[in-house]
Amino acid sequence: MEIIDIYRKLKVIYNSRAEEQWSLWCKRPKTLEEKETVMIESILTQRANWKNVVLAVENLERAGILSMEKILACDFENLELLIRPSGFYRLKTQRLKVLADFILNGCGGIKQAENIATNTLRSRLLALKGVGEETSDDILLYAFERPVFVIDEYTRRLAKELKLTDDFSYAHLQQLFEQGLGRKNYALYQDFHALIVIDGKVKNRGG
Repeated sequence: MEIIDIYRKLKVIYNSRAEEQWSLWCKRPKTLEEKETVMIESILTQRANWKNVVLAVENLERAGILSMEKILACDFENLELLIRPSGFYRLKTQRLKVLADFILNGCGGIKQAENIATNTLRSRLLALKGVGEETSDDILLYAFERPVFVIDEYTRRLAKELKLTDDFSYAHLQQLFEQGLGRKNYALYQDFHALIVIDGKVKNRGG
C-alpha cells in the first residue's frame, strides 16, 4: 500500500475524530499562546498518558504559568508540583526550563524563532538536553508549522503492520513518509500523524 493511500484510508475512517490533543495541535492557525502550549505539552507528553498531561496542563493554567515566560520564572519546586501528574516531573521541569530559556533567550521569543530556517532550528532544538527527535519534530510541526513528519511508536507499529520497510530507524521512516506523501505540507503532515496516533489508540483499545 502506498503512503498516500494509507492517509486517505485513515482520513475516511477517523476524519471526524479530531479529539483530545489534536483539537489544539491540528488547529490552524494558532495564536502565540497556543503555540507555547503545544511546546509545553510536547515535553509533558514524553512517556506519559495524554489524560495525565491534561491534568498537568490544567494545573499550570490555574496557576497562571502556562507560558514560556512564566515557566522560566517559576521556582523548580512549584513547577514540579504542578506538572507532577504527567510523571517524571523532576526531569520534565528541567526540560521545560531549558526549552523556555532557549525560546526566550536563545531565540528572542517565538516570533524571532519563526524566522530561523527549519534545519537550523531543528539542530538547535536537538542540542537541548531532554529534547530528542520526536519532541523536536513535534515542536517544529505543530508549533512552528514546518513540514517535518513526526515519527513515534504508533508510526513504527503501523509501518511494521503494513510491512512498509525493514528499516525502522527514525531518519528512514521520516524520509519514507515524507517522500510517500509527495509534497511538503505541514497541514497534511499534522493531520496524517494525528490520524496515525488515533488509529493506534483505537487498536490498543480493541476497536
